[in-house]
Amino acid sequence: MAVAWIGNREALVERAAAHAAALLGSSRCPVFSLDTDIHGTRAAIALAERVGAAYDHADGAAVSRETALFTDKGAMTVAPGETHRRADVVVIVGELPQIHHEFVGELSATVPDLSAKNQREFFLVGSNGASAPPLSNGRTATLLSCGEASLGATLAALRAQSRGRQTSQPVSNFDDFAKALEAAHFPVFLFSGDATEGLALEMLQGLIADLNRKSRASGLHLPASENGWGSALASTWMTGFPLRTGFARGFPEFDPWRYDVARMIAAGEADLHLRISSSIVQPQKKKNRMALIVLAKTQEPIAGAAVTIAIGEAGVDHEAVVYSSRTGSLRSIDARAASELPSAATVIRLVASHVSSEAALPC
Repeated sequence: MAVAWIGNREALVERAAAHAAALLGSSRCPVFSLDTDIHGTRAAIALAERVGAAYDHADGAAVSRETALFTDKGAMTVAPGETHRRADVVVIVGELPQIHHEFVGELSATVPDLSAKNQREFFLVGSNGASAPPLSNGRTATLLSCGEASLGATLAALRAQSRGRQTSQPVSNFDDFAKALEAAHFPVFLFSGDATEGLALEMLQGLIADLNRKSRASGLHLPASENGWGSALASTWMTGFPLRTGFARGFPEFDPWRYDVARMIAAGEADLHLRISSSIVQPQKKKNRMALIVLAKTQEPIAGAAVTIAIGEAGVDHEAVVYSSRTGSLRSIDARAASELPSAATVIRLVASHVSSEAALPC
């Protein structure tokens, strides 16, 4: 089975890696899109440092919103295990990514330690028609809504009413929410940056801070992408900055607008795009003759790519270290169906071995 291509022609992995390194070496503005495990992220950032590239997550917008919450505003959060054990009132803020629906279902099927009613109460903050993850035993979350108002506006109204202030449009079922909070021992707000705008995330933290003036409340961050949040953490401990960092001047610089890789490609700023992902997404349209290098789990060359190298999927084809939203930390996972496909980190290191530099890649 072919695992590497230069253009549409099959090639040895070594030769394809050398060609990719040559393209990187000649690029004046390379950009990397990451959707990989921790080892793949570390290798990619080290390569970015060598070639002066900027890097971002493949779905950079959602991860950037979550990152901005912690870098600009700050947040009061709790661990998933503590939520599972103690949360007696669970407030779902907006729509959560599919990967977290199972966790919410488990919360609805279990009983917390700190519960006077021997069950959890669930609320959903959103516009009319918003849907919550399925709950056990046919239960439904009580909707807190201001009609068709945005999530940010609904949270603002909810915060205002919680402080006893008037609003132009009251939040539906607010009395039930207020009674639940008054009796609650450990309320937790579940949030994600997937479909939630940055201002709404800030308003939520303001609401949580207000509640902590007289009682206790916290938030549980359920990331839009586990790989994305893991990469953000890896980037922070390697460079001091999260994703959307660049090495254009030989040292790490964080700028969430300037190093937005999707924006750089759309604006024609980048002349080379390295995409690292176990899934294939058609490359977005570009305004110049930008070279494309793809490391992905594929059995055929990617259309328009100068170099394609097949890699395995973390936790499927090879063991890996990934971020787990169930524990709120990193964890190692075994290969479910081990194959001979190389990991992203292995291929990136092979490419880097053809790029001259005095700095060594991380082991």
